[in-house]
Amino acid sequence: MTMNAGAAIVDEPLLVQSAAVLALVVGALIFEDKLYLEPATIAMGGAAVLMLLDNWRHHRHEQADKVARTFTEIEWITIFFFLGLFIVVHAVEVSGLMQVLADKLIAMTGDNLASAGYTILWGSALISAIIDNIPLVATFIPVIKTAGSAYGSPEHIEPLWWCLSLGACLGGNATLVGASANLTVAGIAERNGIAFRFVKYTAYALPMTIVSIVICHVYVWLRYF
Repeated sequence: MTMNAGAAIVDEPLLVQSAAVLALVVGALIFEDKLYLEPATIAMGGAAVLMLLDNWRHHRHEQADKVARTFTEIEWITIFFFLGLFIVVHAVEVSGLMQVLADKLIAMTGDNLASAGYTILWGSALISAIIDNIPLVATFIPVIKTAGSAYGSPEHIEPLWWCLSLGACLGGNATLVGASANLTVAGIAERNGIAFRFVKYTAYALPMTIVSIVICHVYVWLRYF
């Protein structure tokens, strides 16, 4: 509480520019269909505009240095992780494994949309507690797309998307390895003298996660089934 929040702002003009560009990017993502733009185009365009705004007021020889420093601050490891992840997920989808998983889901739930939703909700929550929820969701998306035809039109399988979103998101809270944010916070806490390990975290987080998934189960039952 002794931290001075105002002192953390070292470049107020850049803060204002960043907020403005972020607002434009979010707005463009909301209306991407009407703008006929891909999300990647919008994101890269916003980054380019912000970099331009951050550099135009400096001398030419300073601009090159600032651009180089900006690129060194990018989380390249994370970016290449996602590149590899989506390549692997697409390869698995093309191989036909997603179709097999979709068929197993349909067979297990007996073409019952509610049973499929509950299976996805609790299954994604359980798996998210063991592996990172981002690759889990990336893997499950084509499974639901493939299995969707057995449950009706794309509008009819909306509950399945919500079950996946709720299960994967909240299930990732159960353990330290369930979400990248958990490990990030644990590292920051340890650097500030408040260390907690896997077992201690799970002892607190797992019961709360189960309660939150039960609440989600009741919600999707009342809302959709």
